[in-house]
Amino acid sequence: MSRTKAGSPHDPRGKERFHEERATYTVASAQPDLETGLTAIRDTVRTLKPRPGVYRMLDARGDVLYVGKARSLKARVANYTQVKALSNRLQRMVSQTRRMEIVVTNSEAEALLLEAQLIKRYRPPFNVLLRDDKSFPFILLRADHAFPRIMKHRGARRAKGNYYGPFASAGSVNKTLNALQKLFLLRSCTDSFFNNRDRPCLLYQIKRCSAPCVGRIDEEGYASLVSEAKDFLSGKSGAVQANIEKKMAKAAEDLDFETATILRDRLRAATFIQGSQAINASGMGDADVFALASKGGQVGVQAFFIRGGQNWGHRAFFPKNTTDLDEPEVLADVLLQFYEEVPPPRTILVDRELPEQELIAEALCEKAGHGVAISIPQRGTRRKLMQQASRNAVEALERRLAESGTKARIFREMAEFLELDEPPRRIEIYDNSHIQGDKALGAMVVAGPEGFEKGQYRKFNIREAATNDDFGMMREVMGRRFRKLAETAPDPEDGVQSGKKGHEAIWPDLLLIDGGKGQVSSVVAVLEDHGIADSVPVIGIAKGPHHGREGREVFHFPDGREKTLPTNSPLLFHLQTLRDEVHRYAIGAHRAKRSRAITASPLDEIPGIGPSRKRALLLHFGTAGKVRAAALEDLKRAPGISEGVARQIYDFYHAGG
Repeated sequence: MSRTKAGSPHDPRGKERFHEERATYTVASAQPDLETGLTAIRDTVRTLKPRPGVYRMLDARGDVLYVGKARSLKARVANYTQVKALSNRLQRMVSQTRRMEIVVTNSEAEALLLEAQLIKRYRPPFNVLLRDDKSFPFILLRADHAFPRIMKHRGARRAKGNYYGPFASAGSVNKTLNALQKLFLLRSCTDSFFNNRDRPCLLYQIKRCSAPCVGRIDEEGYASLVSEAKDFLSGKSGAVQANIEKKMAKAAEDLDFETATILRDRLRAATFIQGSQAINASGMGDADVFALASKGGQVGVQAFFIRGGQNWGHRAFFPKNTTDLDEPEVLADVLLQFYEEVPPPRTILVDRELPEQELIAEALCEKAGHGVAISIPQRGTRRKLMQQASRNAVEALERRLAESGTKARIFREMAEFLELDEPPRRIEIYDNSHIQGDKALGAMVVAGPEGFEKGQYRKFNIREAATNDDFGMMREVMGRRFRKLAETAPDPEDGVQSGKKGHEAIWPDLLLIDGGKGQVSSVVAVLEDHGIADSVPVIGIAKGPHHGREGREVFHFPDGREKTLPTNSPLLFHLQTLRDEVHRYAIGAHRAKRSRAITASPLDEIPGIGPSRKRALLLHFGTAGKVRAAALEDLKRAPGISEGVARQIYDFYHAGG
């Protein structure tokens, strides 16, 4: 066990916020053992002091089981040694713990932020997890150009400019962005496109851009539009609309009907944005609204995003690992993980009192750099908004439960039809793709009860098998997928399902192969070679004798049996969806591989020749063949090619001669 103070000036990684070192205390055991876990925790407690910080519990493989924060690390971690006071869930966690990692922080608020950061990173199975892999879209008004660009943005906010959001979905941000372009006529094109225009593009013709690229508006006029856009997005929409109305009336009075028409269209765009707000949030400023609903052991959280008094959408979250936890604790964990990615607004409205609510507000204030208030609305507009959020939370959870019931039934039917011991939690679907043996690759997609796990998809470039041998390609793919797993992972019956070390460490519950008897036999042969043929069920899905007819799929079992499903079966449709997804992924990966091959050049093989020098050589000589045949003096005369680089190119083709 080791401890490190957060934010230490001796942090070797510099740019990272917290410095961590691995614990030195390790107990090697893969099986749950309560006494062994208690021993590991007690040995850690002896070295701790009553300081704030974050602790991690790890199992024998080094996977993080749980991340927690504490005002006093010594007191908090010592609580886990009081077995009788622990819930069944915490006893299971302690029984799997083999070592701990500790990070000391400067304050409890800092520990709270680090806890959320580490939960987001490691996704421990005993923490509440906010399952939402999609980043939230923002509108970015850039500030690094004389004529700033307005655009949709996802990910880290590194570019200089003003960010407005979050929006609940790409659809909501796209609609708003289109209306903003009509309202303020700001450019959306890239800088390179902007710099190379000699006449206005189509967006100018349809009145969605003011064409600053060709001087149809000067810098001062464009700056005025940018200022109006900032005011509108910051909540001063009424003043902006009033100003446009005033200008429109003046243009009409001056008989400048063309300008009046443009202003009228801009006013309509502003009205569209205001009218699309299904929720009345006027006077709210910047606020997020969270309401929680629970039913049938599941929890749903509804969030409304209000910015500048405008509703920018809503989204429902369904956190995992909420069993045996109080609802306020679940909501608190959701908030902290949500704001790990999204900047907190000044106002956060919740439907119940949170544990350590003041501490959470303090931590979010530290993260945001401005005041953050968390409150329960009691009356007026805020109360009505919370009631609406609560209704949405209940309805979203009921829809989720209905969908889950349908999925659970399909997975039970799948287990029965495919003769599995239990409904599969992880299904791996495989396919190969090539055109007349060219650029062959294998593809794997992963699915489970909650849908496709796109972060687990994998491509296999075929290296050994003949590229016109489908069976050989499948054998190679399976060999690479299971060789390391069979050697290092525990038996699949031990329940290894952690995804933290990638798909290589996870046993699938079902292999679904796009193909018939030959492909299934190839896969089974590889599994037998590794001694795991009885551990991984294999099923082939192939179109029947009438290949062009959907619904005639035949399912091939390793023992040679075949089964079919009725054409109107929901299970058949689900299995077709799995097969179609791997087919789509394999074809897409193959097309990308061929595209890269098409743009490849013999010059790529020369060390030190990057895209710029390759382009210069091809422009000067015309073809790669002429570069190869060029004399050393000719190479030296090529633009951008120094004497040393010319010698390097010449030696590459002439073996130093």
